[in-house]
Amino acid sequence: MIHGVHTIRILLADDHMLVREGLRQLLGATADIRVEGEAANGDEALALVKANDYDLAVLDMSMPGLSGIELIKRLRLEKPRLRLLVLSMHAEKQYAVRALKAGASGYLTKDSASAQLASVIRKVAGGGMHIGEGAAAQLVGAATGGDALPHARLSDREFEVFRLLVAGEGPTVIAERLHLSVKTVSTHKTRILEKMGMESAADLVRYAVEHKLS
Repeated sequence: MIHGVHTIRILLADDHMLVREGLRQLLGATADIRVEGEAANGDEALALVKANDYDLAVLDMSMPGLSGIELIKRLRLEKPRLRLLVLSMHAEKQYAVRALKAGASGYLTKDSASAQLASVIRKVAGGGMHIGEGAAAQLVGAATGGDALPHARLSDREFEVFRLLVAGEGPTVIAERLHLSVKTVSTHKTRILEKMGMESAADLVRYAVEHKLS
């Protein structure tokens, strides 16, 4: 408590030190938000959440090791009351719906952070949700069966593999990042191609570029 104001204790998880420093400086100007932990990857974030009690975790979607949807799910299992805010370079329409379904309470793009981060943290920490109009429309579309793009057919794990494939990562690196065997990654790749009706990784890359998923 600072002068009667409840302090929101947060964890910052982003693999770029400069991003964390910028966020820390941004939040340093507030009286009610205090950065109590920092993680450079998902495994560090999970370890810190296990060892400490934060009110809210601010998570990047793309970090080394455990990340993205899987990290959200693991954190929710570990600390169900922890509020999760995804801060991503990816536009809402690409990842927000999956993040919210996995257990996040908000999704904010990095280009909006300087203007909105403190207010969104207060809103989410207080029990609210934060999504933009694009994500809200997608949630409605998904609920009514209107979201029929090929990548929407993928499971969360398949989507994580898809995301790394189109980023140019090979099966061995993907296996290490997601803590899977190379054989499992290959199986996921086969299923991804089948579900999306495509022939090769190059087709996936073209699709990702066209739909701004890369």
